This record gives sequence, structure tokens and C-alpha cells, in this order.
Amino acid sequence: MNGTQSLNVTVTPAGSQPSAAGPAEYFTGKVRVDAPFKGTDGARIGGASVTFEPGARTAWHTHPLGQTLIVTAGAGYVQQEGQARLLIRPGDTVWIPPQVKHWHGARPDTGMSHIAIAEALDGKVVDWLEQVSDAEYGQAQ
Repeated sequence: MNGTQSLNVTVTPAGSQPSAAGPAEYFTGKVRVDAPFKGTDGARIGGASVTFEPGARTAWHTHPLGQTLIVTAGAGYVQQEGQARLLIRPGDTVWIPPQVKHWHGARPDTGMSHIAIAEALDGKVVDWLEQVSDAEYGQAQ
């Protein structure tokens, strides 16, 4: 191939990667991460399908280049620091701008799943911050 790299489309079959529990240092409640993906050959994109049991949520965090969420099931919330939380439902697409402190997760009585997509900047995708307290989570109900 005259020193040129061979590029091929790849398919990762559904169910071929094990589910992982969302680590307690970054999540409150039961969270499952499935089908994580990451770009190759210089691509910065990555993400996963994330499922939150009722009441489960992320810690506060930011992304250096922002984040997109695509809600696929259930109902949940997303909240930017200092603003009211927003209800999110299947079919909704959420854009979180770079460096905006936020959290997202399920409603207290309903689970929620979304696909989370973010780009890495100098190899970093997320900056995890403090946990969302029960009082913060419940104050906007």
C-alpha cells in the first residue's frame, strides 16, 4: 500500500462488551454504562449508553469541549449550576456547552437512559466535581 495505512469500517456487535457499573465517586445511585465507544486514528469523539435507576444521577462535572445527550428511555433531569433543572424525555437532545458545570440523571420515580457523547481535549473528556447532594437533587421538584 505504499506506506499508506489501510482503513476499514468496523462494527462492534451489540452485547459484545460487558456492562460496567458507574463508579460511586462519580455517580449517586445505581448507574450502568454500556457500549462505550472511542474514536481512533486522531478522532476525539467518545461516549456510551448510560442507564440511571430511579433517583440515580451524576456528580457535578464539566466537559472541556461540551457534551451531547440523546435521551433514549424513561425520564430524567439535566441541570446547569445556578439554573432550574430541566425535564428530559426520550427523543430529546441536550447540548451542554464547554466548561458548563452540570449534572444529569433519572427522576426520583422513573429510570432514564441516554447516549452521552463528548470530545477529548488533550486526552481529557470530563472534569468530575462534587456529588449532587440529596437537598440539591430534591430542591427543584
